[in-house]
Amino acid sequence: MRRSMLFLPGNNPNMLINGSCLGADAVIFDLEDAVSPEEKDAARILVRNTMRCLDFRGCEIIVRVNAVDTPYFQSDLETILPQGPDMILLPKSGTPEDVRAADAAMTRVEEQLGLTRRAALMPLIETALGVENAFAIAACCPRVEALFLGAEDLTADLQCKRTKGGREIEYARTRLVMAARAAGVEVYDTPFTDVNDDEGMEADAALAKALGFSGKSSISPRHVETINRVFSPSAAEIRYAYEVMDAIALAREQGKGAIALHGKMVDAPIVSRAERTIAMAEALGIAREVTA
Repeated sequence: MRRSMLFLPGNNPNMLINGSCLGADAVIFDLEDAVSPEEKDAARILVRNTMRCLDFRGCEIIVRVNAVDTPYFQSDLETILPQGPDMILLPKSGTPEDVRAADAAMTRVEEQLGLTRRAALMPLIETALGVENAFAIAACCPRVEALFLGAEDLTADLQCKRTKGGREIEYARTRLVMAARAAGVEVYDTPFTDVNDDEGMEADAALAKALGFSGKSSISPRHVETINRVFSPSAAEIRYAYEVMDAIALAREQGKGAIALHGKMVDAPIVSRAERTIAMAEALGIAREVTA
């Protein structure tokens, strides 16, 4: 379960070392945009050594490698995959062919090195082409477990200005959520890039949750706590979810088909939502606190 994912530049040893202590559900070691061409080799080695030497239990490790069509991609895989990352974040995922090429390359490295653990793939959708191909990308191979929206590169491709309000990415956001849910995978929102605007950050995270995103990424540790709070069920939501399940159980005991709670009918979508809320609350260890 991921709510928050924190980007850590692959060439910044201080941030890499402290990554597991910053509260994010997952850290993204960035070998792409955060690293200049002349630093690629050094950053790759630094990330490798960080993964080898530090304990990241309780925090997933995702590595953003360089794009499939770059000269760095193969070396990224050969260096990173043996360290056992949970997921590879694949930039510039514009077509299913891009993703299948990455999947095939990962499989070759795994087989050549005798790796038994297979890292998942998360295509980074950051072009107009990628947005339009979102469902095909999400459904193109079993290794894909999530989609990720990259708004900075996307707005550059759209030739428009990136704003805090985010109207320019409304279509992309809803398109990715729809595609991911149709394909049965998770979907994660783009970072909010003003590290000093806490209110704007919270509003942006709340919007992403309301649209159906599974979680949100961040480029600043100070945003992690807010993202975790926004994407966690509230005490009221947890209590209501248990009320729904109790009402369902009672109705079954009494042989009733129609169920009402607080004057509203309880149908299958409400039950499904309640089950998801309880599952998340239990995974976070907060269900007992709320219901005690």
